[in-house]
Amino acid sequence: MAKHSEYERRRRASEAERVTQITQAWQGSLPADTAASFAAHVRAAKERGPLPPPPDMAPGTAPRPPRPGHEPKPPKNDTSSRRGR
Repeated sequence: MAKHSEYERRRRASEAERVTQITQAWQGSLPADTAASFAAHVRAAKERGPLPPPPDMAPGTAPRPPRPGHEPKPPKNDTSSRRGR
């Protein structure tokens, strides 16, 4: 945990207070039905919680498949080597 100076703690607290004031003012400027609908959506999202992590990809799967026409070249097959005749 990082230690912050008293000035930094006061500054952060005042910023948080100001954000709360701005949020309340914004919600107060909305019509009542719009504010209630927005509050219901926010409540539902908070109850839902964070999204689950995406499923693991199969081993050996590239994270980003190549674009069409930009596939990697297949490995070179050296069965037709002319050395050592």
